[in-house]
Amino acid sequence: MRFLLATAASVLALAACTNETVEEAETGAEALSYPETRTVDQTDVYASAANGGVSVADPYRWLETDVRVSDELAQWVADQNAVTNAYLSELPGRQMIADRMRELWNYERFGLPRERGGRYFLTRNDGLQDQSVLYVRDSLEGEARVLIDPNEWAEDGTAALAGYWPSPDGNRMVYSVQEGGSDWRTLQVLDVETGETLSDTVEWVKFSPVSWASDGSGFYYSRYPEPEEGETFTALNLSQAIYFHTLGTDQSQDELIIADPENPEVSWRGSVSDDGDYLIISTSTGTDGNGVHILDLTAEDAEPVLIFDGFGNNHSYVGNLGETFLFQTDLDAPNGRVVAVDLSDPSTRADVVAETENPITGTDHIGGHIVVERMRDVASAVSIYAEDGTPVREVELPGLGVALGFSGGPGSGETFYSYESLNQPATVYRYDVTTGESAVFAAPDLTFDPADYVVTQTFYESTGGAQIPLFIAHHRDVEPNGAQPTLIYGYGGFAITRRPDFDVRRLQWMEMGGVYAIANLRGGSAYGRDWHDAGRLLNKQNVFDDFINAGRAMIELGWASPDTLAIHGRSNGGLLVGAVANQAPELFAAALPAVGVMDMLRFNQFTAGRFWVDDYGSPQDPEMFDLLYAYSPYHNVPEGGDYPATLITTADTDDRVVPGHSFKYAAALQVAETGDAPTLIRIESSAGHGAGTPVSKLIEEGADRWAFIAHHTGLDLSAPEAE
Repeated sequence: MRFLLATAASVLALAACTNETVEEAETGAEALSYPETRTVDQTDVYASAANGGVSVADPYRWLETDVRVSDELAQWVADQNAVTNAYLSELPGRQMIADRMRELWNYERFGLPRERGGRYFLTRNDGLQDQSVLYVRDSLEGEARVLIDPNEWAEDGTAALAGYWPSPDGNRMVYSVQEGGSDWRTLQVLDVETGETLSDTVEWVKFSPVSWASDGSGFYYSRYPEPEEGETFTALNLSQAIYFHTLGTDQSQDELIIADPENPEVSWRGSVSDDGDYLIISTSTGTDGNGVHILDLTAEDAEPVLIFDGFGNNHSYVGNLGETFLFQTDLDAPNGRVVAVDLSDPSTRADVVAETENPITGTDHIGGHIVVERMRDVASAVSIYAEDGTPVREVELPGLGVALGFSGGPGSGETFYSYESLNQPATVYRYDVTTGESAVFAAPDLTFDPADYVVTQTFYESTGGAQIPLFIAHHRDVEPNGAQPTLIYGYGGFAITRRPDFDVRRLQWMEMGGVYAIANLRGGSAYGRDWHDAGRLLNKQNVFDDFINAGRAMIELGWASPDTLAIHGRSNGGLLVGAVANQAPELFAAALPAVGVMDMLRFNQFTAGRFWVDDYGSPQDPEMFDLLYAYSPYHNVPEGGDYPATLITTADTDDRVVPGHSFKYAAALQVAETGDAPTLIRIESSAGHGAGTPVSKLIEEGADRWAFIAHHTGLDLSAPEAE
């Protein structure tokens, strides 16, 4: 069965032009002429455990430059986009896909409410607004009024409200502004009653919580030094420190709370305890593991008390009862536990909620209860405990999906959470932790029926006998026939697990007749810290094996063939797609590597890249160099044979994974002998790593991706024959 994406009139128009358009697109693919990419004579020597010293050529080093400071690179970007756009514009169904995606995206969406001082703050998007709008209600049932509409900040929608933090009494609010998708944030302060933005402005904030002093006099935050001119989007992020900003003062007067100038690689973040008496200080050098100190804010000249030392385990503050602090930790508990620590004797840690076979993903202290969120074979499971750890109840969830939220305070029994699945957008619930009652707070009106789609979970075997969870979703009329166009999504790193949550774009792929799958690879945290460790550092090849075996599983299950199979991943998942396309090009028809880490020998030289050594290892480590060099997508493009049709996507202001990774990978692919399938790169302007991207840009990019893989996996977008 074919699934139509447009009105009857547009479908008939599409049917009339489909055959001609396909022919033109195929001719264009064979005749693609890529822009010439200048090479440079650049060779680096790396220490190798296997070979002593290894010389590695890097002919496209110049593509690492910031596009805003290089006219030559700006022209290269323009030339690449011209080739890509010309190709994509000729693909069958491209405009129809965009039109239908816009229709599907046009539904009301709510963020989770936050209560402060009796006021409720929440975001809402009426459907196609580029950015969600922030509202406030003076009571739960009160009328909502607009506080901040970021759609007024930039004509192209690229300025975003990246976060907001109401003061304890609800009278003031810090909010952060993100421009062009960058990780840099500017903090400003709003008077909630009047809606007036105050004079306070704090800049050069990145990877930072914001936490108010209990008296509302100011807030704690973390920042980096201002970068050198021309290096805003490329320079390494070093020397982070915690500051306190007093309302009504200039940032230059902010009080330095803690820093470590002799160890600039250490990151510092601070959050005020629920009772307002303590500052919980977290330190880290990467993405895995942190230390914890507690600073008594009520005592003059108090020194931070060490609670958890080093960076070998992960610890997060849950709440406190006076000097007894609750922490979620994976210390001696790979799946996580909740422990009580007494400030007078931090070395003693008593279990409150013991480790189970289901890893903990989050813990909150709400209304005299402890709310523990876990993954049970990746899907959400939520348990309520008394403060002493006595089990109270399980939260009843609607099905196989993802529950998020459950924040709140120890003095209130009210919390909010959302539930969603691959076929169901998020519904927001109000939950009473005392009675266990869930009530719908906000639910979307839909233009489709979730019951038309089937979501199942299966498991397949990978390297070493590991059983990998695999979610498969499709329209209920689509059945395995060995040739269904199929897209597999993966990530596999940094203890991040890709959950079966909702995305309009996924739904549209299924509505068109495609099959969508999510493989929960090692390197994530589907089964706790051990699952993460099994896919990082010297075990990283397991992740690529898991993804390759996901493709084989979809074939063995009767869904797809190598001619109908596509893969997609973002960031670390972009690395995944690049490495797997290099290692098993014969298995896939198309590949969508997005904002990927593609040069594994240079990743730690830019912005936040140094943090990733926790997962990847350092290229300067001889043993890790050998492994990194062996799978680095940029360095391992195969010569000869057929490579999957590849659409690389990145953005010019991505300062998380700098676009030079994708630029260099694209250049290497375009000069290699990889067959007739196209290798294209789509470079978005005024967009970053993903957060804050306006809806209009998401729709355009989504339509390009789906048209590309639909064409190369054989998804039929033509109108059905009349009966």
